[in-house]
Amino acid sequence: MQPIVDSSDLTRRRFAQGLAGGGILAALLPATGWAQSEELASPSAPELSGTEFDLTIADTPVNFTGKARMATTINGSIPGPTLRWRQGDTVTIRVTNRLRQTSSIHWHGILVPYEMDGVPGISFRGIEPGTTFTYRFRVQQSGTYWYHSHSGFQEQTGMYGAIIIDPTLGDPNRVDRDYVVQLSDWTDEDPMRVFAKLRKQSDYYNFNQLTAGDFFRDVSDTGLGTAVRKRKMWNRMRMNPTDLADVSGCTYTYLMNGSTPASNWTGLFRQGERVRLRFINSGAQSFFDVRIPGLKMTVVHVDGQDVDPVTVDEIRIGVAETYDVIVTPEDDRAYTIFAQSMDRTGYARGTLVPRAGMTADVPALDEPQWLSMADMMGNMTHGAASGTQTMKGMDHSAHAGMAMGASAVRVRHARTEYGPSVDMRVDSPRTNLDDPGIGLRDNGRRVLTYADIHTIGGPIDARGAEREIELHLTGNMERYSWSLDGLEFGKSTPVHFRYGERLRVVLVNDTMMTHPMHLHGLWSELESPGGEFMARRHTISVQPAQRVSFLVSVDALGRWAWHCHLLYHMDSGMFRQVVVA
Repeated sequence: MQPIVDSSDLTRRRFAQGLAGGGILAALLPATGWAQSEELASPSAPELSGTEFDLTIADTPVNFTGKARMATTINGSIPGPTLRWRQGDTVTIRVTNRLRQTSSIHWHGILVPYEMDGVPGISFRGIEPGTTFTYRFRVQQSGTYWYHSHSGFQEQTGMYGAIIIDPTLGDPNRVDRDYVVQLSDWTDEDPMRVFAKLRKQSDYYNFNQLTAGDFFRDVSDTGLGTAVRKRKMWNRMRMNPTDLADVSGCTYTYLMNGSTPASNWTGLFRQGERVRLRFINSGAQSFFDVRIPGLKMTVVHVDGQDVDPVTVDEIRIGVAETYDVIVTPEDDRAYTIFAQSMDRTGYARGTLVPRAGMTADVPALDEPQWLSMADMMGNMTHGAASGTQTMKGMDHSAHAGMAMGASAVRVRHARTEYGPSVDMRVDSPRTNLDDPGIGLRDNGRRVLTYADIHTIGGPIDARGAEREIELHLTGNMERYSWSLDGLEFGKSTPVHFRYGERLRVVLVNDTMMTHPMHLHGLWSELESPGGEFMARRHTISVQPAQRVSFLVSVDALGRWAWHCHLLYHMDSGMFRQVVVA
């Protein structure tokens, strides 16, 4: 049963989420003596540079909503310090744990020996309370990355920070100013309580429920018969077409560089300057759709890699992805950086201004959109005795908003998919990469898609694939169970890669949700549907009923994690260990 929430209470809560000065950085800045540029209108995380670093993990009181809560911080800030490294250097990072629980730091997208990867139970034991663990490795790459805890729900409670690695030969993207824009989601609730609610009722936080008004609008648009059939279909499947995010703005406050919307993180510019914005999605569960009304964004860098520049109005940033853009404000006015959640229940917000104290209008949230049958890929019929739904192929062009070039392929379902952990399977997934995704189709703005992203320099290895592995992203929404090939992590065995091989990995999403999949320790080289190299990624978001493939040059020995980067999905079981030997 859906929890009863007074709409006026939600309004008051959203006002509280915009509490000016809420959070941690504004309160701590004067006391700590952190250096702050005179030209920066808002406090940002402190920047540490060099080759030797000392980081301390501790509980720290915060207040984002008018209620005092305890956060997990690194050196006392949310986000943690921005670490500035130089390609080719060897860095030493001493991490001291002042918590009562074991902790860890994972260097997301950074190529390190597996013992330095920071995943308890996979690459090391974790950092015990009261102890210091020393990470030491050579920095092989350059670009924008980030780091976060890989222990429990510490990432949800504030334990993350940015990494900027300066290239040895200089950055080809010359800019006048350079800002990190780190997006995240905060809840005043204990994350264990959030998780428990989801396990009991997966749509607990979804307030975009179907209403009588929706039904009558359907009748007006499509006729009574079609509207009734549509509603019966969703009821029969026991699924909700508005269930786009497990955790919504009813509990989340969305942050930009640790600032609430009303706190309004602000960066300064001079007219005509080239400004680089390094967007990092450090959310636990939230996809953000980012735009700057009045400014075009030229994407120059994705997941730490330089890409062929492409100019857009809007970018969907999946959890754990990074996108660097360059903007050139020509007018003497303020510009809003607007990052709305994919389910349209809230937003993070900041401002670019020529002078401190200026503000700009904040756009209204877009209307949430329903998932369609094209997102789901076909006519659903009841499956075998397990009660699953089987997705049959359909005419992909039936979805007016679906990008052109979609095609269907047949897939192989593992026998482990036919069980209680799987409530639907896709038989004929789509392979198109030029679909911006639900909520962004035909919105009148130029939206970046995966088909637009091309890493400069081509593939790591000219060899074709010697072997292929296919895995399905699976789940059961009623049980809030997430898995790979129908097996939660505790029931699975490791995936084995052979050292030195060139491997093709195929991921098929058998669920209604988009999953950002992160393979530790190895680059994932995304392929086009025709098999051409497209982009080097550390995180690949797979849309509902979509098939993606990527090549891996297996060049790192050891044990690695491979998981969905939606924190509650990972903790529910969408996680595997990869063994390279």
